[in-house]
Amino acid sequence: MSLRSMLDRAANGGRLSFDEGVRLYLEADLHDLGAAAHARRVQLHPPDLVTYVIDTTVNYTNVCNVHCTFCAFFRPEHHREGYTMSHDEVLARVKHAADQGATQIMIQGGVNPELRVEWFEELFRRVCAEYPHVDLHSLSVSEIVGLARIENLPVRDVLQRLKTAGMKSLPGAGAEILVERVRKRISARKVKPEEWIGVMREAQQLGMPTTATMMFGSIETPQERIEHLNIIRDLQDETNGFLAFIPWYYIPYKTPLRGKEATGLEYLRVLAISRLYLNNIPHLQASWLTPGLKMGQLALFYGCDDMGGTIIEEQVVHDAGNTNEASRRDLEEAIRSAGFKPAVRNTYWNLREEPVLSAH
Repeated sequence: MSLRSMLDRAANGGRLSFDEGVRLYLEADLHDLGAAAHARRVQLHPPDLVTYVIDTTVNYTNVCNVHCTFCAFFRPEHHREGYTMSHDEVLARVKHAADQGATQIMIQGGVNPELRVEWFEELFRRVCAEYPHVDLHSLSVSEIVGLARIENLPVRDVLQRLKTAGMKSLPGAGAEILVERVRKRISARKVKPEEWIGVMREAQQLGMPTTATMMFGSIETPQERIEHLNIIRDLQDETNGFLAFIPWYYIPYKTPLRGKEATGLEYLRVLAISRLYLNNIPHLQASWLTPGLKMGQLALFYGCDDMGGTIIEEQVVHDAGNTNEASRRDLEEAIRSAGFKPAVRNTYWNLREEPVLSAH
């Protein structure tokens, strides 16, 4: 089959096989790939709108017993630079974000074995009581599995307790590349691919919306990137629980793994093949935090319908060497100057009534 016929089929929502996905990724012209991805995006969503969310990430602890080689943020247990915020400190950061209009609160950190599930239940109940208009889109699969092991409880029980305390949805953090060869090299202590999928399945069966991510650009091959997409697509066929897919590239500068940063063209190629291959996931997010807002603008022509969040606070990617920042006004200006209308959404991709900011 020709590349053109595969692109045309995928642009109209047709499903690509694994071999077709690999071939398109390796052989298709980048502009043709992007045009097909953009055509698919226009079919799925209003062509003139690009959404974003007002959010923050509170990295409540850097103590972690997983020790991923691509992470510059974590500190081992009992390290002199390790920290864990008090509930009051976390609440102060939530207040700061809520005062700026944030509705999505991501509370994430290392897998700290000293924190029990009650610690999170109390924190989440306080956040929900004091800021009832915010959505706790929080923790990660690794943190959930860590809690299940500490408490000697099934993952489902941990998720149910956290949901009852106020955690409304589960982010896709910790997926990296869902291929065992890669995980053994970059995060040998982290949950195995089937564990990541299992936690996501449990969360989705409990009615918790989730997102999926891919951290690319470390040691994986193009074929392994497509394998990752295939695993995500298979679970979505089963549960229909993923709201969005968010690929972002690895920042190597201050991490033990080191390596070379992915190029902008590589980023766009990953976005486009993701939009075409994941024909059952509604939204594709431009993760501007690592490539910057200018690449984020280009991403809007390579399959993305969402610009991500304002990320009022974040430490993990910053510690790896990232320096990109953007205010709400910056995001809206980037969307406008790319030829689209900005629209504020919530965690569940419902548009908010809040007006967008003036262009001036």
